[in-house]
Amino acid sequence: MSQLILATRNKGKLKEIQALLSGLPYEIHSVLDYPNIPEVVEDGETLEVNALKKAREVFLASNIPTIADDSGLEVYSLNMMPGVISARYAGENVTYAENNQKLLKELENVPAKKRQARFRCVIALVTSTEEILFEGFCKGKIIEELRGSNGFGYDPLFIPDGFTATFAELSLEIKNIISHRALAMNQLKSYLSDLK
Repeated sequence: MSQLILATRNKGKLKEIQALLSGLPYEIHSVLDYPNIPEVVEDGETLEVNALKKAREVFLASNIPTIADDSGLEVYSLNMMPGVISARYAGENVTYAENNQKLLKELENVPAKKRQARFRCVIALVTSTEEILFEGFCKGKIIEELRGSNGFGYDPLFIPDGFTATFAELSLEIKNIISHRALAMNQLKSYLSDLK
């Protein structure tokens, strides 16, 4: 069985990605299994740059094909912010709650019909012979208060189009069909399946 490394230390994201890639003939690890792999600084100006940087650096440290993703919440009325700085929107080393509070404050006077947003995910696969990118979107809207306890990040504030529940209220099974990460991962999964 071939190996893949997921370039993440986020256990919520790891669980989601492992579920999305289940059924593939690969042994899937994360950088948590390789404590000697250094932390990658995500200082790129786009999701694409960050995903590629993480995948390249982990591949160089491990010599094992590496998958990395970078995701962001893009709010139309905020000029697609927080985008690439979604994880540090309220500052460095902040909690999900602090990011959510900042987003709610920024949208304080924005009416419900103008709170459209989308989650965007870019996945990079880096091997000894190639670097390839996959992308997925999930459109929806930002509500005015936190709802639900599943998921992570901005999930309690985001209702995907066609639903009345937030990402944090939906089951992992449903989220793994409709989410931005699921849509990008499905492209990656098809690509990896074709290699076998």
